[in-house]
Amino acid sequence: MKKVLVITLMLCVVLGVAVFAGGAREEVAEEYEGEFDWRRFEGTTIKLLLNQHPYTDGMLEELDDFEAKTGITVEYDIFPEEEYFDRVTVALSSRSTEYDAFMTGAYQVWQYAPPGWMEDLTPWIENPAVTSPDYNFDDIIDEIASGLRWDGEDGSELGVGPQWALPWGFEGNTLMYNQEVFEELGLDLPETLDDVIEIGRIIQDETDMIPIAVRGTRSWATIHPGFMTAFHSAGGQDYDADMNPIMNNEIGVRFVEKWIEMVQEVGPPEWTSYTWYDVGNALGAESAAMIYDADILGYFQNEPGASDASGKVAWAANPPGLDEPATTPNMWIWSLAMNSFSERKGAAWTWLQWATGQDFLTKAAVEHQTVNPVRASIWENPDFQARLDDFDGYLEQYENLIAGTGIHFTPQSRFFETTTEWAAALHRVFDGTDAQQALDDLVEQLRAEF
Repeated sequence: MKKVLVITLMLCVVLGVAVFAGGAREEVAEEYEGEFDWRRFEGTTIKLLLNQHPYTDGMLEELDDFEAKTGITVEYDIFPEEEYFDRVTVALSSRSTEYDAFMTGAYQVWQYAPPGWMEDLTPWIENPAVTSPDYNFDDIIDEIASGLRWDGEDGSELGVGPQWALPWGFEGNTLMYNQEVFEELGLDLPETLDDVIEIGRIIQDETDMIPIAVRGTRSWATIHPGFMTAFHSAGGQDYDADMNPIMNNEIGVRFVEKWIEMVQEVGPPEWTSYTWYDVGNALGAESAAMIYDADILGYFQNEPGASDASGKVAWAANPPGLDEPATTPNMWIWSLAMNSFSERKGAAWTWLQWATGQDFLTKAAVEHQTVNPVRASIWENPDFQARLDDFDGYLEQYENLIAGTGIHFTPQSRFFETTTEWAAALHRVFDGTDAQQALDDLVEQLRAEF
């Protein structure tokens, strides 16, 4: 019996296949040879873990086509974002094999990749036996794809290392405004946060609208959109090269003082409870004249019949910064990844490449709600460009900002703890604490905990 086991293990090593304690075979991309065939994994059933999102809706509407093309059956669970990432974390940390692929963001990669919960997709991308010759990975905009490549070391730059996920859609953060209000009041677009305050006071005097809405909960989600875009453009950094937190330096303090001044003077009174949904709804209901957030947030409000502000929303090609316009937006990347504990990796990879391939993403951008496609060819597609005709400034802000956009945080496994406490420091300043003191306390806390 021992000889049989030894021979079996030796064969597995030769084939490049590992045997888990539970008896399941680890599937690796290198084991597949021959010509690519969409039906190679016919008869397999995979299961997805998905966030409730317009991108997801479009994919599900086309899922029958994938199943017919591949012979793979797809099951899925969908959860609202408030609980979605907790579900992912539980599934991956428990090494569950229930889900084969899942939605994620770039920041989550820093949490999920180091412990080995995510599959490195590079070998799958590079193996022509399992990747369609039409996939064309190089068509994916590199500023976006590189945000999902990382070597796993805290502080290392993005763009180097395994490709942990594939971009599915992205969000660049910019200023969106009610064009009708700006025209009626004769307002120019703000170039600095001081301009926002000055324009905001005019809006307060002439209307009953909140001049500008931004996120404000005690969450990482408050830091990464408009705040990080303007902060980084001002020269701000979260950590130095030695992974020391430096949010309390001169730029960091001055920026927080100005950001909180803007919120207090012309922002929503309930700022500390404002989420993505509140910001978008404020613009759509015409209770806010401006928002500084993800570009797609205004898109959804501007669609015909979507809101009271439909047809009135416009985008700034350069959002306001501290002393000058911001030119390097922080990016959020909705992405698709593979569970490294999956027992159906080949079939999961087949779905991943279909869902991020040119055919599906073109249809998703033209016919569904993937309004920020990750492939350069789709931005050049006349049908997609025609869809943006009634979205004033949308294409221009993309063309003007894409070369400078990226993930502007320092990659690290404690990202969520850092940004949550950073948001808490903003709350303290909002409530009256001196900005220098609040940020000094933040840095001291981060050094003690990390």
